[in-house]
Amino acid sequence: MTTRVWTVRLESTSYTIALEPGGRWLDLVAWGPHGIEDGPSPLANSGGVPGLTDADAAPVEYSPRGLRPFSGADLIIGPVGGPHESWWAFEGQDEGEGLRLAFRDEVTGLRAVLCYAAVPGTDVLRRWVEITNGGPDVLEIERLGSAGFCVPTGTSGARLTYLTGQWCQEFQRRELVLPAGRLSLDSRFGIPGLTYVPWLAVQDAGVPDGPAWGVSLAWSGSWQIDADIEPSGITRIRAGRLPFPGPLRLEPGGRMSTPEVVLASSVDGIGGLAKAWHDYDRVLAGDRRGPRKVLYNSWEATSWAVNGDRQLELARLAAEVGAELFVVDDGWFTGRDDDTGGLGDWEPAPEKFAGGFGAFVDQVRSLGLDFGLWIEPESVSPKSRLFAEHPDWVYHLEGRPSTLIRNQLLLDVGREDVFEFLRDMLSRMLKDYPISYLKWDINRPATERGRPGWPAADLDAEHVRNYHRLLDHVRTEFPHVTLEACGGGGARTDLATVARADVLWPSDNTAPLDRLTIQEGFLLAHAPHLLSSWVTDAPGMFDPRPRSLKFRFVTAMAGVLGIGADLSTWSAERRLEAAEYVALYKEIRDVIQHGEVDQLAGPREPTCAVQYAWKDTVVVLAWSTGVLDGTPHVAGRPTRVHLRGLDAAASYVDRSGARYSGAHLTHAGLPLAWSAEHDADVVILGR
Repeated sequence: MTTRVWTVRLESTSYTIALEPGGRWLDLVAWGPHGIEDGPSPLANSGGVPGLTDADAAPVEYSPRGLRPFSGADLIIGPVGGPHESWWAFEGQDEGEGLRLAFRDEVTGLRAVLCYAAVPGTDVLRRWVEITNGGPDVLEIERLGSAGFCVPTGTSGARLTYLTGQWCQEFQRRELVLPAGRLSLDSRFGIPGLTYVPWLAVQDAGVPDGPAWGVSLAWSGSWQIDADIEPSGITRIRAGRLPFPGPLRLEPGGRMSTPEVVLASSVDGIGGLAKAWHDYDRVLAGDRRGPRKVLYNSWEATSWAVNGDRQLELARLAAEVGAELFVVDDGWFTGRDDDTGGLGDWEPAPEKFAGGFGAFVDQVRSLGLDFGLWIEPESVSPKSRLFAEHPDWVYHLEGRPSTLIRNQLLLDVGREDVFEFLRDMLSRMLKDYPISYLKWDINRPATERGRPGWPAADLDAEHVRNYHRLLDHVRTEFPHVTLEACGGGGARTDLATVARADVLWPSDNTAPLDRLTIQEGFLLAHAPHLLSSWVTDAPGMFDPRPRSLKFRFVTAMAGVLGIGADLSTWSAERRLEAAEYVALYKEIRDVIQHGEVDQLAGPREPTCAVQYAWKDTVVVLAWSTGVLDGTPHVAGRPTRVHLRGLDAAASYVDRSGARYSGAHLTHAGLPLAWSAEHDADVVILGR
């Protein structure tokens, strides 16, 4: 068979694949800047494969076990009760979106179409696989990958950058040099989870911040990403949903499509890769990019003790400092006085709003504020009316007790009757009241994952599908409503959610120094228009060193500014200072939310700084995160941060009138003088 080659061209990069001479699989030939495909493949194996199959040592794009039995397959499938192995051959090119290459297993009747689609204007490539059972037997699926890809790492191994954490410590940036073996990241929670973000970056460990390749998964359920050092030394990444609980079944004639895996690469290292992800986030946002409004959320001021008069007091103070949106968090609905009741009974509690909830909302809006609510549609309290009427609507295993997490259970959202209930509830609420913002939360993972008829049902996929349908319903029927995705903090920040939400909540931790490390990791994976960040009085859970109000505001300005502090405890002077920071943010909001981002120095360095550039304006947010140098009592010099991407010959002027050349800001750096009273700064430079 003559080798066939296909190249997918992206904005500044290209992705080239070739059919293996025997037509058994696809190999990755080259992936990088335009033209990298013109020459011998940096991934091809030129040696023998003692003890292995040819596919085990090849830069295979996607393969079933059978063809690739030892080094890690992307698809493990076979007849129920039979071997879960397949051997297939190239069938041809299909019509449809992007590049579609079909393979068939003649014995089982399995047909798999490997799909590639460029995202115009970006260096992002979408990949997924469509499988069909064309045989007479039910097929069982152990592993359902969406894509595999290879990176030409050398003898030093791979430098893997990933994002990990726990509640209140999400998005922690970690780097690991993997000389051999495997790194496996996953979530079995039914949601992407707090432990790992479904995102990974790969570089050659022998090249300091050299070219970077990355993967991010568009899936809101359980998932898995593996990085393997292959026998020839290349690094192979496998990514996709985790069939959990599993295995999955595919009936004769049945079809299944994997979630999308999104790939990107950059010759400019991790920072360049982050810009590619930001570009894609903005494509997903479309005409809903903003500007995002400054919000006030009442949770930290009142917790569950929601009272209409108290909420109005906070709303008036929020309006005074310049907030544009007022969000009532948990505690507004029937039976919700603590975390033991109310979930599922989504009606405003009449005793909490003496003049009626509608009148309360109108009073908030009369202050010039939009109105929003927190909601957790997928969960239910055992003490609720909903649970009493529909105990079968929660995930459960017959004869087994249900596990409470945060005193609540999880609805089986994959059921059509549950979906219809939630859809109708959302429609009724959004029609009855002028709500323009929903903070959609989920505070527990799934346990006792079963229902009548299980295990034949694909519970994870059904829940995800209906979660997406509910978000799509809100966006379609109520396009004026801004959706914030929350998952007990940052447990739901996958690209499938990003495609449907307007803002993400990265963590419940709002303490200033803790938050900087969270936001550093977040901005590697997502654009700042998605980063919801609040100013509060919370002390640090992991770094409790006190910081000024300005430090807290500058931290929250790094994305979408919000305020969550109890403003009634602030002095008039403090609220006036806050109003000045809010006004400043509104001046630079477009630059922050739409600009090109460079993380100049991280929060583990004495000075942390992030640069945003949009049109002819550059904004630098900077924070003093280390010890002071004793200036002016002893000799010293200002700290300097080196800006990026500026025109060396151009002049840049800050608000004080100081003038710098682009060359000076790039090579000498922007000077920042820290003191005990001055621990953060916003520098605005006009070209």
